Amino acid sequence: MDWVEAVATLRAEGVAHVLVTVIEVRGHAPRDAGTKMVVSGASTWGSIGGGNMEITAVERARGMLAQRAEGPEVVEFGLTEHASTEHGRQCCGGQVRVLLEPIGVRPTVAVFGLGHVGHELARIVSRLDVALHLVDSRATILTPEQRADLQGGSASVRFHHPPAPESVLAGDLLPEDAHVLVLTHDHAEDIAICDAALRRPLGSIGLIGSRAKWARFRVRLHAAGHDDAALERITCPIGVGDITGKQPAVIAVSVAADLLRTLQKAST
Repeated sequence: MDWVEAVATLRAEGVAHVLVTVIEVRGHAPRDAGTKMVVSGASTWGSIGGGNMEITAVERARGMLAQRAEGPEVVEFGLTEHASTEHGRQCCGGQVRVLLEPIGVRPTVAVFGLGHVGHELARIVSRLDVALHLVDSRATILTPEQRADLQGGSASVRFHHPPAPESVLAGDLLPEDAHVLVLTHDHAEDIAICDAALRRPLGSIGLIGSRAKWARFRVRLHAAGHDDAALERITCPIGVGDITGKQPAVIAVSVAADLLRTLQKAST
């Protein structure tokens, strides 16, 4: 892959990385200004010229990833026999400035249920810079036009239509810090998804419904082996308390506002 493909792939896979760019060259250097490479915790793509300059840039990039650095850095290299680094000398004779830009992992949001409220919520969340998983056991729940609209925003969107929606929570399809919202058309699906969600680490779990619904669910989830501490991980009802109304769009706005608050807390 070239650096463009690498960035797109790492973004889609939810892998943090650093984009390394040669931004200025004075004198002689292995590569010209504008040359780029990509560094992840385990791999690199492309090259800014090799030698001690590249090794040092890669090590600094991985240090930034380990520190979860958010801001860019500029590193300057003297490529002369008098400019010694930990990895030796390069005698090209020039000076090079390199920009290191960390590109973090986008939050992952999974919306289970694409009925009236779920679809309205998905429309809002699809406009955010997130990895969005949309799950519904009904494969025909969305029209082609609705699917196209949901894919027209900033989010990377994946649709899932398994007979058992809770299966999306198995394996490594969703990362451990994913935020799950449960809004299906079927209480049996809701309870199965909640049970599966509680059996793995997640960023947050939200369930649509009344306090009466949650009281019934607590009894059933207790019977499935989840204690009180585990059940505290589920928020029900979801949404901002002082935004009231029963219209799907109003509920979706309320839930999305609360989700944004959760995402902001998780990023600090």
